[in-house]
Amino acid sequence: MKDKPCALILSGGGARAAYQVGVLKAISLQYSRKDHVPFKILCGTSAGGINSTALACYASCFRLGVKKLEYIWRNFSTEQVYKTQLSQLALKLSRQLLAGMQTRYANKIGFSLLDHSPLRTLLQHSMEFERIDRNILRGAIQAAAITASDYSSGDSITFYQSNGLHPPWQRSKRKGLQVLINSEHLMATSAIPLIFPPCQIGQDYYGDGSVHQLAPLSPAIHLGAEKIFVISLDQPQQKHPIYATPGLSEISGHLLDTIFSDTLNADLERLHRINATIDQLPQGASSNLKSISSFVIKPSQNFNQIAANYFSELPLTIKMLLASLGINKNSQSSLVSYLLFEQNYTRELIALGQQDAQNRMAEINAFLNQ
Repeated sequence: MKDKPCALILSGGGARAAYQVGVLKAISLQYSRKDHVPFKILCGTSAGGINSTALACYASCFRLGVKKLEYIWRNFSTEQVYKTQLSQLALKLSRQLLAGMQTRYANKIGFSLLDHSPLRTLLQHSMEFERIDRNILRGAIQAAAITASDYSSGDSITFYQSNGLHPPWQRSKRKGLQVLINSEHLMATSAIPLIFPPCQIGQDYYGDGSVHQLAPLSPAIHLGAEKIFVISLDQPQQKHPIYATPGLSEISGHLLDTIFSDTLNADLERLHRINATIDQLPQGASSNLKSISSFVIKPSQNFNQIAANYFSELPLTIKMLLASLGINKNSQSSLVSYLLFEQNYTRELIALGQQDAQNRMAEINAFLNQ
């Protein structure tokens, strides 16, 4: 039924998350200017967590929220996300070299290739976090959630804000903590391992939520979802012949693709198996399981190929850093597609997402209105 709570799940993927904005734009155009977001539960991880939180801030006006989100992504520059000046990169490298010489008891800085502190400034200036509570009280949404990885325990931690009807949960290697979502939670969920530094919240250090997220659908289900709409960033794979031992560029790209996509695909497969099992139960049989329908939209084009067209737009220092890792315009590494926060690239991904959603709009409307 249409009144079943529907959750939106936005997966991680760095700059690739611009694609999600295009999908959301196509859907928002099906609604009037005064309509609430059609998803009662908003869940996201990494860059998808930033997108879902932005929607939560403007859940009472779906089209306005997407429009504000699109404005940021359409006018992006890499400097808004991480530091790119040569002096800044050199200072960071020197600090990390000195930190490596300190004793194990010293308060060391976390290792990372890049410093994404500019992202904190962007989030604090563009997000109105106090609106999330107001939208929950108005009934525009039931809950908003973002997931990060706790480096202390190895658990997947979902920070969520809800109407109070959903108690915190704890399962094997994952738990939910009720909080007032702020910029530090977003910094934590988007801290891609080795690329961006860990973020401290309380006594613990957190990194990208995709790392330990064994059950990406779990937060939405714990928060009451009976339907799940997923905007995945799992690009179509194209096999290329490898004539030499894979280097750091190829391996790092594969690792990121695995972190951001594989567990989501596995969890969706698990959901389908559970639904099939429920369908086989005799009518009237008691079970604590419930059938949850899902809809997944994925990009129709390969992000790596699109990113290669805009490689030259990266700041020179970042191209030099990537070159030191063996990555150039013609590399098959996915790393560039994650780090290329430049407007011509993000605009093309927005257009791709909008077109993919328009091509499936009849299916999308049928799912949202079922």
